[in-house]
Amino acid sequence: MAFHEENLPEEVKDFHRMIQTVIEELEAIDWYHQRAAATSDPQIRAIVEHNRDEEIEHAAMALEWLRRNYSNFDQYFQEFLFSDGPITHADDEHHQEHGHSHGPVDSPKMSITGDHSLGIKGLNKRG
Repeated sequence: MAFHEENLPEEVKDFHRMIQTVIEELEAIDWYHQRAAATSDPQIRAIVEHNRDEEIEHAAMALEWLRRNYSNFDQYFQEFLFSDGPITHADDEHHQEHGHSHGPVDSPKMSITGDHSLGIKGLNKRG
């Protein structure tokens, strides 16, 4: 578990732990999903689909922890989850109400770098 800064408060470390947990659970979901799609053995498919679904549960628990502990997660989850209609419609309304743009999505100058990062590596003191 790599932190990008030193001397972090425990609250920030816990936040990082839960973000990392969500990332790892989503990766596991994707791997199990691909394995289920790739196999021709119905028993293997059933096992990896079961494993995938357990990882979804784990991801949901980690997201719920983030929602309970960080109000912005709560705000956006309430705005986007369990809503009807186009997903971006709610985002458009939110930005109109608050008078700001989508950020990088609206900016044609910003792009994903060749290494598929967002190009923010230079912000890390350790590089």
